[in-house]
Amino acid sequence: FPEMLSNPKLVLVQGALNVVLKQNVTLSCLSESGSPPVRYTLFRHNQQVSALNRSDLTPALFTLTISSASDAGEYKCKAECNTSTGGKYSNSLSFTLLEPISKPVLSSPTSQAKKGQNVTLSCLSENGSLPITYLFFKGTQNISPQKTMQKREAAVIFLFIDSFSDFGTYKCKANNSFPNTTKYSNGFNFTLAEERSHSQPLILSLGLILLLLITGLALAIPLFVVPLYKASE
Repeated sequence: FPEMLSNPKLVLVQGALNVVLKQNVTLSCLSESGSPPVRYTLFRHNQQVSALNRSDLTPALFTLTISSASDAGEYKCKAECNTSTGGKYSNSLSFTLLEPISKPVLSSPTSQAKKGQNVTLSCLSENGSLPITYLFFKGTQNISPQKTMQKREAAVIFLFIDSFSDFGTYKCKANNSFPNTTKYSNGFNFTLAEERSHSQPLILSLGLILLLLITGLALAIPLFVVPLYKASE
């Protein structure tokens, strides 16, 4: 009696599930029981990619080149033989396309600060496959634990400006699973905010009073001096 066809197993035999563009991968599809010949069909997003016939119970090997983002995603295979109807489907395997990150941008809501002030720094790479890991530096010394972002959003740290040494150059770096693509940001410097002297309001007030006195004096001369001059004639 013909043996019942089992659900095939789809296995990655060459490459990785995290792939870069132009990478080759090989998938194996095999039903461990059934009556040959068996036809194996590979699908990507429910669309047929390739088909192979096997006259015995040996795996069908599908070699693919990931040439664009559309080649990533979910794959399945289907096994069919003459004694089965409808065929049997395998488990799924999903490829994730790795993209290099872009140069991160380091920014802050304020570029000026003074001693005793709390400030924030944000680091963001707008392109690149997630997750992305960020690390902040002042000079060559890191100033925060690594921050791994699962979404396309900035990593943020909070700083306290405690001394003039905190006004140095800050940078951040970003990396993801794409090989050898660590990128560093631009440098960012806080400038010292000018603190208004306590004597400035007093000086302004005295200057305003003096101006009012001069103006009042100028107005009073025609009212008092001119009539006195006429009376003396």
